[in-house]
Amino acid sequence: MYAKRLDNLPPYLFARIDEMKDEKRRAGVDVIDLGVGDPDLPTPPHIVETLCTAARDPANHHYPSYLGLPTYREAVASWYKGRFGVTADPKSEVITLIGSKEGIAHVPEAFVNPGDVVLATDPGYPVYKTSTLFAEGICHPLPLLEENGFLPDLASIPKDILEKTKLFFFGYPNNPTSAIAPLSFFNEVVEFARENNIVAVHDNAYSEITFDGYTAPSFLEADGAFEVGIEMHSLSKTYNMTGWRLGMAVGNKEIIAGLGRVKTNIDSGAFDAVQLAGVTALTGPQTCVAEACSIYQERRDVLVKGLRSLGYEVQAPKATFYVWLKVDDSMAFAARLLDEAGIVATPGVGFGASGDGYVRFAITRSVERITEAVGRMEGMRR
Repeated sequence: MYAKRLDNLPPYLFARIDEMKDEKRRAGVDVIDLGVGDPDLPTPPHIVETLCTAARDPANHHYPSYLGLPTYREAVASWYKGRFGVTADPKSEVITLIGSKEGIAHVPEAFVNPGDVVLATDPGYPVYKTSTLFAEGICHPLPLLEENGFLPDLASIPKDILEKTKLFFFGYPNNPTSAIAPLSFFNEVVEFARENNIVAVHDNAYSEITFDGYTAPSFLEADGAFEVGIEMHSLSKTYNMTGWRLGMAVGNKEIIAGLGRVKTNIDSGAFDAVQLAGVTALTGPQTCVAEACSIYQERRDVLVKGLRSLGYEVQAPKATFYVWLKVDDSMAFAARLLDEAGIVATPGVGFGASGDGYVRFAITRSVERITEAVGRMEGMRR
């Protein structure tokens, strides 16, 4: 009944986690969900107000532009200039996305032929692999190891793999490891992509969720980045807009044009009213972002302190709202958490083979719930 390509797809990790949560809740368990990274904080009111006003305007009730409203793309370019010092032409080097997941899912369709190789950091966002499979490419994982600071070893890639490689997915601040990357690594990626004629696609959805004074760079700050790649970004995490489905891709104009050709044949663009709300988010006061980071940092500190008190060795992340905990067996530990303590954490192996031996906690619940979760875990101390 189904197309054969579906046989190659793993079950989407977070859908299965939702099923497991529902099973426990039906059994009467008060589940503390520290699994999926969906902010519990509301979208800032000034952004919501813009949406409401724009949604009432009949001028916004038609099909949107495939590439995005000029005003939104201009706001993206302005934000990139102010935030990263990066200059991008809003007409040719910026495109509107229906969330960065959509862009990640579509970009291989523009550049990957059947049998071509796509490099993807492992563990990594599951859509890197699934989008490759939909394009009938071959995903080659690049292990992210603790001893390397969870950065890939580009020099270790076999020559025969490089000869077939068309695209490279990577992202820092990293999901799921919460690792950060210096600008020197992005410079290395530029040289690597240039030497091997590879399209570099950086996933930068977490750049604004940072702690302890850390400021995350953009891949596009690297010398020559516009020659070889693009960066996917999203308003989801920065402004608590996951359900709004709005993001952007910025970078090399030929790569942007290829992604645009796919999108014009598949989707009809993001709702204009949502894009106008995005303009307000990007150009308005950014105190809401700083306030959210302060809340996440407090939660991070509570969880990290609690885990350490239970005997776990864990690093306090400088970015993202994830805590990456080393355990003996990721699936077994996650199952024990849910069965014995009613806590959902994401098994690292769900993000790739190199994620085995870790679980990911999302600090997207209140301090009170995180404190309660630590208390429940005390009964299952190793």
